[in-house]
Amino acid sequence: MDRRALAFAVAAVAASCGVTVASANDDAVANFYKGKQVNIIVGSSPGGGYDLYGRLVSRFIGKYIPGNPRVVVNNMPGAASVVALQNIYNIAPKDGTVIGAVYPGAIMEPLLGDRAKARYDVNKLNYIGSANSELYVCVTRTDTGVKTLDDFLNKGIIVGASAAGGSTRDFPNLLKSVLGAKFNIVSGYPGSNEIALAMEKNEVQGVCGIGWSSIASTRPQWIDGSDAKVIAQEGLNSAALLDDKKVEMTIARAADEQQRQVMKMFYAPLEFGRPFVMAPGVPDDRVAAVRTAFMASLKDSDLLAEAKKMNFEVSALGGPEIQKLVAELFAASPDAVAKARQIISAGM
Repeated sequence: MDRRALAFAVAAVAASCGVTVASANDDAVANFYKGKQVNIIVGSSPGGGYDLYGRLVSRFIGKYIPGNPRVVVNNMPGAASVVALQNIYNIAPKDGTVIGAVYPGAIMEPLLGDRAKARYDVNKLNYIGSANSELYVCVTRTDTGVKTLDDFLNKGIIVGASAAGGSTRDFPNLLKSVLGAKFNIVSGYPGSNEIALAMEKNEVQGVCGIGWSSIASTRPQWIDGSDAKVIAQEGLNSAALLDDKKVEMTIARAADEQQRQVMKMFYAPLEFGRPFVMAPGVPDDRVAAVRTAFMASLKDSDLLAEAKKMNFEVSALGGPEIQKLVAELFAASPDAVAKARQIISAGM
């Protein structure tokens, strides 16, 4: 046999072995998931944006996981998804039957929050993907007389918030520290849906750190400004509709690069706005299969049609990309981390 024939034969055998191994892995994953139930643990209360995204994914992902398991959603609110993430990391089965849908803030908790409370290592998590890149907004009731971002920052309105560590608590504190906002913050609401209801009851007058996609899907009347109006955009990238309405970006108010870097510590995690995770220890082949299924489900035409009806933006980000972003954030300069932590602790 000449060298070219030998090389071809070796390549053919190697390719055959690769196909055999891949096929065996697929079969093993399918055999594991067949007849099982996969639980998506949503780290927020029912009815909010994170819950609705979790339920949307749950209706389609099982079709793409080998073995087609049944997928159900369970809510585990508390400490801005920290409770859910601790459960996933420390208590829930590590066999691939549990997926977490959590706030980005829970992932940032060990860096910017209470390191003792966050009993998990985010760099060891298996990131499945994110359903969209998020933009947060500030909203105020129209009867407050607030018409501009300057009004919103200076009128001393009452802002509703969740617990420390949640975006609705930390983002207004960021604006107080960096931009000198004069908010009166009332915290303790379980989630964004409860804060929105409190605004409608006039218990509070405004909110910051609430997802634009949540507003667009659950409170479309707020977009036209009839009961409340979006007064500011919080993030690194803006929404075209809000740009058309001349809604300002808060980061544009940063006075210098140091302020801008501090604000980026809060806003950069919005790039993975709806993260889905699995615990460390889940077998690699199951993680890979669920990652593939997650991305496939977000391209499903029926899911996209349903998302459109709900005014949901779907912009999938893969697990490896999230892993890279998290690693970069956790490698931030000590000065930036210290300032961000100071802002968060000032509101506690």
